Amino acid sequence: MQRENKVFYYDTNNRYSPQEFGDQLYQLLHKELMYRPLVFLCIGSDRATGDCLGPLLGHKLDCSQNGFQYDVYGTLQNPVHAKNLTETMESIHAKYNNPLIVAIDASLGKPSHVGYYTLGKGSLKPGAGVNKELPSVGDYYITGIVNMSGLLDQMLLQTTRLHTVMSLSDRIYEGIRHFFHRFNRTRMISYNSFQLTSAPLKK
Repeated sequence: MQRENKVFYYDTNNRYSPQEFGDQLYQLLHKELMYRPLVFLCIGSDRATGDCLGPLLGHKLDCSQNGFQYDVYGTLQNPVHAKNLTETMESIHAKYNNPLIVAIDASLGKPSHVGYYTLGKGSLKPGAGVNKELPSVGDYYITGIVNMSGLLDQMLLQTTRLHTVMSLSDRIYEGIRHFFHRFNRTRMISYNSFQLTSAPLKK
């Protein structure tokens, strides 16, 4: 894991990176999740290989909640992209009071960072890498660096290797699963401790 300006970087080639990612996600989110509903906003389109990280991850999260409490916007079936992002944000805020939004999107970066995924606090600016003006979204963000940035960023998204995108999707999903298992385990321990301390003493 690398840390730059409060942005955490994780290498897909490191098999332990999902656990490190999930632990850091827990540190960032667990207190707020006690009183805010969790929403994953997975941004992108399945029409370009380099832009399909969000919908792929949204599909994984939507199909396997397994009792974890969250909502997903942006899947392969119903992607969230430039044309419907504003409408989607309005729908989220109409449905939830003070939602905790984790925005997920593909990004372009330095050649040495291709294949890394990042985690940070703050909003995400979708489309900035390809000169699109879209609103900033999210309380926290996750990005997957799918290719290097350059003069023809839109073409780079079209020619990104699917293997890179799939590796990023798999690692991020593993990390989110690790986060949920840790969060639920901690919540169960806290609940059991409360039950023990609040139980009436036998006379």
